[in-house]
Amino acid sequence: MEEILDINPEEYKKDYVAKAGTPLAQGGQIASREDLIAALKTVSDPEILVNIWDMGLVYKLEQKEDGDVYVEMTVTSPMCPVAGELPKQAAEALAATKGVGKVEVKIVWEPAWSLDMLSDEAKEMFELF
Repeated sequence: MEEILDINPEEYKKDYVAKAGTPLAQGGQIASREDLIAALKTVSDPEILVNIWDMGLVYKLEQKEDGDVYVEMTVTSPMCPVAGELPKQAAEALAATKGVGKVEVKIVWEPAWSLDMLSDEAKEMFELF
């Protein structure tokens, strides 16, 4: 007999913030936007094997004058098994980038992710399957 669990997806939509990095030395060279995007492209959803940038999971990428970086991202579903891991991996990848200070990556739920958010490159990969 199969057990049916009553799971409320709203319970999974709690705020989650991952932090990494340390402040840059004053006057240090900050990373370029391209460097930040390259770092985010090293983080992939293990179920889909496409990086979080091309998946369209990153909604906001903001860099301050002191090199600190703030990211708002989502996951494919509130019940995604890696919802807690992807933001940590993104924060660590950014923090490891030369010219990046403190990093904060926040999970957001609006707008909900959809396949329309895939980059053209990622859409081509999905067509192969």
